[in-house]
Amino acid sequence: MSESQTEVATRGSGPGEPEDKTAFKNTSNNRNLTDKLFTVLVTAAAFFGIVVLAVLLVDVFRDGLPFVDGQFLTSLSSITPENAGVYGALVGSILLIVLTALITVPIGVGAAIYLEEYAGDNFFTRAVEVTISNLAAVPSIIYGILGLGLFVNGLIVPGMGPILLAGALTLSLLVLPVIIIATREALRAVPGSVREGGIALGATRWEVTRDHVLPSALPGALTGMILALSRALGETAPLIVVGAVTFATFAPPISPEALFGRYGALPIQIYDYIQRFRPEFKDELAPAGIVVMMVVLLLVNSVAIVLRNRWQARR
Repeated sequence: MSESQTEVATRGSGPGEPEDKTAFKNTSNNRNLTDKLFTVLVTAAAFFGIVVLAVLLVDVFRDGLPFVDGQFLTSLSSITPENAGVYGALVGSILLIVLTALITVPIGVGAAIYLEEYAGDNFFTRAVEVTISNLAAVPSIIYGILGLGLFVNGLIVPGMGPILLAGALTLSLLVLPVIIIATREALRAVPGSVREGGIALGATRWEVTRDHVLPSALPGALTGMILALSRALGETAPLIVVGAVTFATFAPPISPEALFGRYGALPIQIYDYIQRFRPEFKDELAPAGIVVMMVVLLLVNSVAIVLRNRWQARR
C-alpha cells in the first residue's frame, strides 16, 4: 500500500468518526421528530376544520330541511312566516350567477391567455400582475362600493341604477382576479414542449394556444372558475351596497328584460329572515334558505365538475 492510501485509510478510521456518526444520528432523529410533530399538527388542524364544518352542516340541515317544501320554494317573501318563501331570491341568484359567468369567463380567460402567452416581461406586465394579485385579496365590501360608484351612480358612465346588470357587473369585478390567476396557473402548467412542437410544425402562436395549450389547461381553469362563481353566489355585502332588494315580493322575469329590473338574492333573503322579530323566521325559514342556497351551490359546482371531467376524458 502506498503512502497516500495509508494516510486515507488512517484518516477514515480516526478517533473522530464515532462522534460524527453520533452527531448525524442525533440530527436525523430530531428532524424525524419535528416532521412527525408537524404532521400531527397539520392533521389535527384539518380534522378540527372538518369537524366544525360537519357540525354546522348537521345543525343547519336539522333545523331547515323540514321546512323546505314546494310552498317554500314557490312563495315570495312575506311578513307572515306561514306564507314566506324564497322564490324571488332564488330566481335572482340564478340569474346573477349565470350573468356573472357570461361576463367573467371570456374576459378572465382572455386576460390570462394574453398575460401568459403573449405579453412580454416588462414593467407594464409586472404592474398588471401585481395589481391582479392584490385585487384578489380585496374585501368584497370594497367591490360593492366600487360597483355603487361605477355602475349604480355612474361616476364614469351614465348610472344604471340598482338593476340586475349592475349587480352582475359588481360580482364580476369581485371574481375576475381569481379566474385570471387560476387560468394563468393552469396555462403555466402546460409543458413548454407542447408550444415548441406546434410552432415547429408550422402552426402560429394563436393556433397552438387555441388547439393545444388552452384545451390542456381547461380542466385546471374550470376548477378556478368553480371556486370563483361559488364565492359570487354566496356574497351578501356587495349586493346590499349596490341596491339588491332585501324584501323580495316579486321574481325577476326569465327574459332579457330582467337585466334592467330590480332583483333579490338568496344571501340577502336569508339575512332579512334572520333580522325579523318573529322567531319562526330566524329558527325555521333562515336555515331553510341556507339549505336551498347550498343545494343551488352544489348543483352549479356539480355541472362544472361534470363538464371538467368529460373534457379531461375526451382529451
